Amino acid sequence: MIRRSLWFLALCAGLSASQVLADDVTAAATPTGAAAVEAAAKPAEASISIEDIQTFVAVFRAVKDAYVEPVEDKVLMQAAIKGLLGGLDPHSEYLDTRGVETLDEETTGEYAGLGVEVLMLEGALRVIAPIDDTPASRAGLKSGDVILQIDGKPVTSDNGNEAVEQLRGSEGSQVALTIAREGQSTPLEVNLRREVIRVASVRTRMLEPGYGYVRITQFQNETGGEVREKLRRMMAQAKGSLRGVVLDLRSNPGGLLHASVEVSDAFLDTGVIVSTRGRVQEADISFSAAKGDLIDGAPLVVLVDGGTASAAEIVAGALKDNHRGLVMGATTFGKGSVQTVLPLDSGYAVKLTTARYFTPSGTSIQASGIRPDIVLADLRLAAPDAPASPITAEADLPRHLRSSAVGGGEAGFARDPELDTDYALNEALNLLKGLALSRERTRGMPKG
Repeated sequence: MIRRSLWFLALCAGLSASQVLADDVTAAATPTGAAAVEAAAKPAEASISIEDIQTFVAVFRAVKDAYVEPVEDKVLMQAAIKGLLGGLDPHSEYLDTRGVETLDEETTGEYAGLGVEVLMLEGALRVIAPIDDTPASRAGLKSGDVILQIDGKPVTSDNGNEAVEQLRGSEGSQVALTIAREGQSTPLEVNLRREVIRVASVRTRMLEPGYGYVRITQFQNETGGEVREKLRRMMAQAKGSLRGVVLDLRSNPGGLLHASVEVSDAFLDTGVIVSTRGRVQEADISFSAAKGDLIDGAPLVVLVDGGTASAAEIVAGALKDNHRGLVMGATTFGKGSVQTVLPLDSGYAVKLTTARYFTPSGTSIQASGIRPDIVLADLRLAAPDAPASPITAEADLPRHLRSSAVGGGEAGFARDPELDTDYALNEALNLLKGLALSRERTRGMPKG
């Protein structure tokens, strides 16, 4: 029995670091993971006492000898490893082969499920953010919702991993969720049908002539390149005179560190983007912008909310601290830690929190979030109850004199329909127009 427990301790210290996989916010290169493993393998300053080893062995033996049902050694060891990591923080965990596959699916943006990012916190399965155009977003799930039951089975701290897996399943299969929501006196019952989730991480369009919109739903492997390419197209569509851009990071649960750095760099000419600090020297990394602001310094408004997390917070923090854009909305989620995936020889892996990240001003957003420059209430625009007056201007009067002004202005351009219902987007565009006018007048440029 002593030999088996020593094997367990050696396993925790001797992790293989032949590969570092991407995670929610992951270390950018293998050396960081390798250094973490090397540091873990070194004797600790206060070594594990023989009393602690004996206690572990005694508990193991008690379970083997007296538990109501027989339990295999492997099951007990797996539970012990999960318990070791589960007691650290909400993001460190032990991944079996299916867990590693799931992680890879999330970073590539295709899997079968509901399209919702969740996290087990204090025994409750909380929604971080639903992903755009997925069953979860169409059903109205919101950041902060708590999933109480899945198909009638209560979600507890003991079955949290199983509950997360239950959200996934075969395409077309149905699942019933019982949701607790702040402000609602009774739980909500929501029925959803699983789909193959193909997350388009970047979408762009013009809100009005000269004013662009960039929506990032998640930070995946190709997100940085997609943003750069679509910004170039947007500049071409605006004939090189883009007056401003709204960058929408609302309900963005995060993703890959390198993708957040690339997106930030697309809007910056210089300055620190983010830095990470950990216990090992190799975890202390700083990322800086290279010259090449793709929208030539045009005003930028960044929309955030309580579902803006992790890599999305890196971008918001970088643009805010470098005074490149104004952040508007609500305080973000506050996930400011870096996870590194350390593969094991068995095909399993350990996802371990190895560092914290800091915004350019040296601020950690862990558990505090990014505070917006301009706070917005959680409102939604609605059409007026009374119909609009048929005559609202001189041009509506019969036999009015035609204008002698030269040029057709912006006639023929359809206003973006989301501006009529999305309060935050509407406010962001109004702010952007003010910033654009101020910039143009300061530079002595004509309005058009």
